[in-house]
Amino acid sequence: MTHPPAAFRAFVAEKLDDRVERGIRTFGPADLPPGEVTVRVDWSSVNYKDALATIANGRVARMNPLVPGIDLAGEVIASDDPEVPAGSAVLAHGYDLGVAHQGGYAEYNRLPAGWIVPLPEGLSARDAMTIGTAGFTAGLSIARLEARGLDPSDGPVLVTGASGGVGRMATAILLERGYETWASTGKAAAHEDLNALGVSGIVGRDEVIAESPRPLESERWAAAVDCVGGATLPYLLRTLRYGGAVAASGNAGGAAFSTTVFPFILRGVALIGVDSAQLPIAERRVLWERLASDLRPRALGDRVAEVTLETLPEALDGILAGRAHGRWLVRVAG
Repeated sequence: MTHPPAAFRAFVAEKLDDRVERGIRTFGPADLPPGEVTVRVDWSSVNYKDALATIANGRVARMNPLVPGIDLAGEVIASDDPEVPAGSAVLAHGYDLGVAHQGGYAEYNRLPAGWIVPLPEGLSARDAMTIGTAGFTAGLSIARLEARGLDPSDGPVLVTGASGGVGRMATAILLERGYETWASTGKAAAHEDLNALGVSGIVGRDEVIAESPRPLESERWAAAVDCVGGATLPYLLRTLRYGGAVAASGNAGGAAFSTTVFPFILRGVALIGVDSAQLPIAERRVLWERLASDLRPRALGDRVAEVTLETLPEALDGILAGRAHGRWLVRVAG
């Protein structure tokens, strides 16, 4: 096949006044966005950002109507770029996908060649979306910490929001790389899974969001992967060991936080911002090769559930309600 079929399915979110209408619609080739590479989409995944794109006050969608889905994996059926030939297995995520460019919840999509990542050897399309945007963000967080010098011999690493998509993937990657890994979560139901994964201990949410009159506390963590933001960051900064660092990628706990300069000037700690959406494509491709090899998460297939375009709404609603525990994959191809 070198062209999309005359009719194919897409899950669409359209804002109508103060509500959003969601459902499957029939698309054709003329509905595809501009780009050099046409992809038959086999798999996508469900992320918190996808769910926000389908509610009236989500502040994510920058086009209307929108096909959500911030990541996808499938096969190239047509290409104007010789570096991405037809027949290639590929994946894509980030940039404007599922935000201001039609996303992964359609059976076919057309993308700029500069967004395309060749599927690494050792990963299936389903594997790639099991890792997905969440796993990529987790892997990037750990790569940033290790580029600064972090090593398993340095001591324990704490992951906040460890039962969420990014947090569980970060936990799984750290464990596979030999780190003493601790998890923080407010979900008691997730403790069994995290213990089975192999964490050294679990720190309650109450502890990591508690206020303290002290700008510095006993040195505990060699590093942290923070997927929560808000009140967790002051705790992490004041309990890091000398020279430690936090890789921060989330704001589920709030966008604002209050701390002092003392962790930075007395212990030399660092706060590293992690953005996976706009990472240059060359770095993106290199990191995906690592996610198929040395950064591959432990127990990749655990805690994975599948939905279809028809049953997608229950997963979108579930992730907004905090019922996510592991990964939801979307089987897109009919």
